[in-house]
Amino acid sequence: MQAGELRRLLERVLPARPFEVRLWDGSVLPATAEPKATLVLGRGLLEGLAPPLDLALGEAFVRGDLEVEGDLGAVLAALEHVELPASPLEWVRGVALSAAGVRGLGARLHGAAHSLARDRQAVQHHYDLSNDFYRLWLDARMVYSCAYFPRGDETIEQAQEAKLELICRKLRLRPGERLLDVGCGWGGLVVYAAERYGVEAVGITLSQTQLEEARARVRQRGLEGRVRVEALDYREVRGRFDKVASVGMAEHVGRANLGRYFQAALACLEPGGLFLHHAIARGPVPPKSPAWAASGEFMRRYVFPDGEILPLWEMLREAETAGFEVRDVEDLREHYARTLEHWRQRLEARLPEATALVGPERTRLYRLYLTASAHQFAFGHLAIHQSLLAKPDARGRVNLPPTRADLYRE
Repeated sequence: MQAGELRRLLERVLPARPFEVRLWDGSVLPATAEPKATLVLGRGLLEGLAPPLDLALGEAFVRGDLEVEGDLGAVLAALEHVELPASPLEWVRGVALSAAGVRGLGARLHGAAHSLARDRQAVQHHYDLSNDFYRLWLDARMVYSCAYFPRGDETIEQAQEAKLELICRKLRLRPGERLLDVGCGWGGLVVYAAERYGVEAVGITLSQTQLEEARARVRQRGLEGRVRVEALDYREVRGRFDKVASVGMAEHVGRANLGRYFQAALACLEPGGLFLHHAIARGPVPPKSPAWAASGEFMRRYVFPDGEILPLWEMLREAETAGFEVRDVEDLREHYARTLEHWRQRLEARLPEATALVGPERTRLYRLYLTASAHQFAFGHLAIHQSLLAKPDARGRVNLPPTRADLYRE
């Protein structure tokens, strides 16, 4: 395919373009509206266009064969209106099909999917990258999950603290209670809950770098006697707890193990206890693009290997089957779009430092991942819910107030 042919193809499938397209031969496909960006296509783009298209284009961006000068989010928004054929044959006609890939960045996992060993590999692929890299764009507590913006004008620091506070309020934590945080990250929740609510907390993670950082933070705060962080899988937890939280971890569990995940949480809860399940789910707006173009393979291969995003109803069904009672569900979709935009801006502001830490290709990978994820939540392709689940005691009792008014007190 020559540059002219590709330009005509793009003109047909992208009739509405708030950006111009500049090809390797210097020719330009003009914007159809006030341009917010320029899409720069290198000749190498044509050497790796084997379907699925989202994987091919994502890899091209990471390699630098596809660049966006200006607002990457505006380009992704325009792709909502792309007019692709049901079959990839017309799109790739004349293109030398290959899968170029990005050397050194893809996950290489071994063993059965969602086995203990493979889940550990998958988690470490993403989270063991570099604490210093994540520190560049996360908040000071290094909370790597959806923040909470009750007013809308909070900083990322304020919004993450508001999220931790909301979780603790939903769990109705009280001094002396035992809290388990499944997938505790860098320790933000266990430290906050111990300091602000006087609980004894145990956090578990499969990431070695998170484990080291979380333990260091516990020591720095003088909480060794009340907070413990362990390298454990959710299937390995022993002991009983009054409250359990799982924040941004369930996406790694997989459909096949979802029932086991809820059973494990139920087994370690005292009767009458509460479980805060905070997880990404499929959104209310299905992608318009055909499966050969919007497969999700790019994210699975390079960002969250073996990750599975399931519908909310499926998660709640498995929770109820395990024995939980669903007491409250809150959708925080717009909050996650805002969170990801904060992270993207913070990363963009420190690109030279990020590149020095993890290299140019991985930095481009995270720029794309954060921008694309913000887009997915904003456009309703993804959602995120906090579900408060209860384990009734033998008489059906759960220690909850009659209303939710206490959650939102000033």
